[in-house]
Amino acid sequence: MQNCAQIKIPLLLLLEQIQIVTVLIVVVIFFGILLILGVRKSYKLKKENEKLDEISEKLAKEEKKYTDFTDGHMYQ
Repeated sequence: MQNCAQIKIPLLLLLEQIQIVTVLIVVVIFFGILLILGVRKSYKLKKENEKLDEISEKLAKEEKKYTDFTDGHMYQ
């Protein structure tokens, strides 16, 4: 009888270890997906920021001549 009790204890520990490993694998996969999505989003934002910088540089280089918009106003 003692031999049976000694065998059951390691089997229960083994099952618990398998459950713990399964949970850890699920958690690692979940956070891995979050990490990949975050890196992808960061890359897209960086690319969009570069595009907006180019547009703002073009607008800064353009010199707009002041046009008097009151020429056609009736209260001159």
